[in-house]
Amino acid sequence: MDPAQLLPIAGVRIGIAEAGVRKANRRDLTVFLLDAGTSATGVFTRNRFCAAPVQVCREHLAAGQEVRALVINTGNANAGTGAPGLAHARQTCEALAGLLDCAPSQILPFSTGVIMEPLPVARIAAGLPAAIADAQAAHWAQAAQGIMTTDTQPKAFSAQVQVAGHSVSITGISKGAGMIRPNMATMLGFVATDACIAPALLPELVKTLADGSFNRITIDGDTSTNDAFMLMVTHKAQHAPITSLDSEAGQALLKALMQVARQLAHAIVRDGEGATKFITVQVEGGKTQAECRQVAYAIAHSPLVKTAFFASDPNLGRILAAVGYAGIEDLDQGLIEMHLDDVHVVSQGGRRAEYREEDGQRVMKGSEITVRVGLGRGLASDTVWTCDLSHEYVTINADYRS
Repeated sequence: MDPAQLLPIAGVRIGIAEAGVRKANRRDLTVFLLDAGTSATGVFTRNRFCAAPVQVCREHLAAGQEVRALVINTGNANAGTGAPGLAHARQTCEALAGLLDCAPSQILPFSTGVIMEPLPVARIAAGLPAAIADAQAAHWAQAAQGIMTTDTQPKAFSAQVQVAGHSVSITGISKGAGMIRPNMATMLGFVATDACIAPALLPELVKTLADGSFNRITIDGDTSTNDAFMLMVTHKAQHAPITSLDSEAGQALLKALMQVARQLAHAIVRDGEGATKFITVQVEGGKTQAECRQVAYAIAHSPLVKTAFFASDPNLGRILAAVGYAGIEDLDQGLIEMHLDDVHVVSQGGRRAEYREEDGQRVMKGSEITVRVGLGRGLASDTVWTCDLSHEYVTINADYRS
């Protein structure tokens, strides 16, 4: 992340403050202040044990009022906190709404951090005036740092695209390093653009972006209680409103938004807890995209596969086993092909005669690896991004609450 390359988005100001949510001297409270007329929507975790802020966000978005602010705390997830947790999330919204002279239902709350601990709502409320006073359009880099938990580095990207002859800016931040298998969607993602888009298109747009980015990554296979991905559209750019995503303008904007969303998602994988390698799993030749994704996730979730990558061990049997137990009942193993980067390692379901172990090991020693599996069943394909599983992952998660 290069802070100098992050673009301010007209209509969005961001403030960060120290609230002492979990630790002192930590900028752990972030507010996004949105100009009147901004459209906002999001997708959230499918974990049925979802956190209080996720429930309140859904309620407030369903109410249909214009969103005027987001409030994000790190250090405490406000998940597994029952009715008191819901009350605390609502109190946070009420506190910020009182300062901004808007309705509590126009505030969206987000929390990330330790589960099953009461949210220190009084500290958050006390920190809000400082966060508001700090608000500036250029504070994207500070916000990326402010929402981190076990992340080792902030994640933020920008893009600019020409839409109907006018310049449109896009900037986003995300956080996440562990408990990552978004299924919407402890990942949070926030993307804003000054594009002019018909508000009715936003639910479809945010789902398309999530499905092409955050819903294609996994670190440890655990779907968090707090996952959320928000899209904010300020309508400040000078082009005519986009009324169809299939139009030339709609496709240009979608491509640029997807670029930012994928960069943010990839940054989460690269910063995976204890990760040393970024792994792309491509599955092709399936009957449907869904079955390709099913196989890709079986490979990406396997602890045996992930530890083999960490050890730079080209243990092909572990990958083939994952393909086999992915759940495709009529899979013909005699049609399976597999490559590690440019090395063709499996042909017709068995070790390729020309394959040499040293070639596989050369690939496995790299920091970026592509596993490509052919199912020989059709024309569909899909991709998942993951990382290896190291000793450090266990250490981080064993010590997380201490």
